[in-house]
Amino acid sequence: MTQSKLVIRGGRIVDGTGADGYLGDVLIENGTIVAVGAVGATDAREIDARGMVVAPGFIDIHTHYDPQICWDRLATPSLEHGVTTVVMGNCSLSLAPVRPASAGVEAGKVKLIKMFEKIEDIKQATFDLAVPFNWESFGDYLDHIRPGLGINVGALVGHSAIRYYVMGADSQERIATDGEIEAMCELMRGAMAAGALGLSTSYVDIDEDGRPVPSRLADMREKIALCKAMAESGRGVLQTVPYFIDIEKQLENIEELGDLSLASGIMCSIAPITYSPVAPENWKRSLAKLEEQRARGAKVFGQSMPRSFDINIILSETSFLLYPVRKWDMLMKLPLAERIVAFGDPVARPVLVESAERRIMPLLRNMAVGRVYAPENARYLGRKLLDISAETGKSPADIMLDIAVADGLRTEFQIRGAIHADPEIVSIILDHPLIHIGGSDAGAHVTQFCGAGDTCDMIERYVREFGKMSLERAVHRMSGEPARDWGIRGRGTLAAGQAGDVVIFEPAQTTRGDEIYADDFPGGANRYVRHATGIDKVIVNGAVVVDKGAYTDARAGVIV
Repeated sequence: MTQSKLVIRGGRIVDGTGADGYLGDVLIENGTIVAVGAVGATDAREIDARGMVVAPGFIDIHTHYDPQICWDRLATPSLEHGVTTVVMGNCSLSLAPVRPASAGVEAGKVKLIKMFEKIEDIKQATFDLAVPFNWESFGDYLDHIRPGLGINVGALVGHSAIRYYVMGADSQERIATDGEIEAMCELMRGAMAAGALGLSTSYVDIDEDGRPVPSRLADMREKIALCKAMAESGRGVLQTVPYFIDIEKQLENIEELGDLSLASGIMCSIAPITYSPVAPENWKRSLAKLEEQRARGAKVFGQSMPRSFDINIILSETSFLLYPVRKWDMLMKLPLAERIVAFGDPVARPVLVESAERRIMPLLRNMAVGRVYAPENARYLGRKLLDISAETGKSPADIMLDIAVADGLRTEFQIRGAIHADPEIVSIILDHPLIHIGGSDAGAHVTQFCGAGDTCDMIERYVREFGKMSLERAVHRMSGEPARDWGIRGRGTLAAGQAGDVVIFEPAQTTRGDEIYADDFPGGANRYVRHATGIDKVIVNGAVVVDKGAYTDARAGVIV
């Protein structure tokens, strides 16, 4: 369904600049917009957009599609939600550079797989079946994923991947030598020359053994050197995740990003900035710290998402919420058959209950029973553990384990509205000039939530339901702004000379859809997906890739 000439007729053009919408046409030739406004008769294929909005394709700046893009060049289901460009490689993790197997098993793919499995919830069996690791450099990886792309990809280089490539196991033990830093900088320069968008790092993540990931061992010498090496290319961003466990450290992280920006000239992005009723002032302090860095002349932005931080716990899968509960986390590493026995052990039960009640009680209070399997559990469907606890006299953690063991640990426990759920506060965060719409985590934590869909959620709730933002402002925040600030050139607005990335939708009908638990990942793995409604067509570089919710065979995506 690729087409050299395409004209979109009669829609309400919301052009991604924040300007008022207006009725008009868009003409695309050979993947590039050549006219916007009134377009006369042409020999182009025509799309009737009357009654709908025509906007630039949305940009999701925080995804982890690095493994998935190896077998799914569409990065499903993000395209269905109007996203035409995804940025992946966030939080210090990328799949390159990577030492070849000939250099030794641990020097190759094993470490990267283990970190992705622990941090991003992509399982070993999926990697074994669908991620070939037939590359070494970052450019080799981009060459592998480039053919057949249906979506545009901006790729960040993971600081932990670079550090492990150069230093091996020492990357998690010490600071780097001058020679090692220069080796990392050469890799960074090569990656930028090959098409990388920037660098990602992390202040908080841990590996499969509970140790800080390699990037957390870097000192300022190393960080500044890498940022300067990146900046030599004339573009580049630094993305990071803060030490959100401690607000004082998170504020220190933001200040350090200010130092890095001033030292190198690059833009820094920290994700996420969220509201939690447990620490109700933290979002204000984070925004104030961002403003402080801007006053210094630094380019530091935060990321935030429109959706509530809703999440599911399935004890047969993985859960980062259980990492702090050591006794539970240890059992989660067991094979499923052993895990079922361990969670059902009556002798161990009191200790498991006590540790959960002590460490994650605020979450348990908000937890409800979702999908169940055993007939005796049907009576609990949709009910909160706290309500069941009041009836039975048993603790919520005890009830959770009873239900889960009866279901072979497959029960879906839902946490809804606990974090980032107050629209009055979240709308202030989303509208702040130093916040980008991001932090979706699409492609990661796939058995805990579906990150894709934030774009539709923004339109559905903050534009239509809550009335907190105009449609023009929302589109600008999801297209023109990230394209400008992240250096995604030639995209983000509807104007002559821009790439033909377009989403056509009905704002009164747009929804992100319900989460669906699917078994469509390689290696027998599961994931959550969402299917949007109200999105009529998604066009990538002039090719219609999604038409009324169905994927076409067009593949016109590029590395941006």
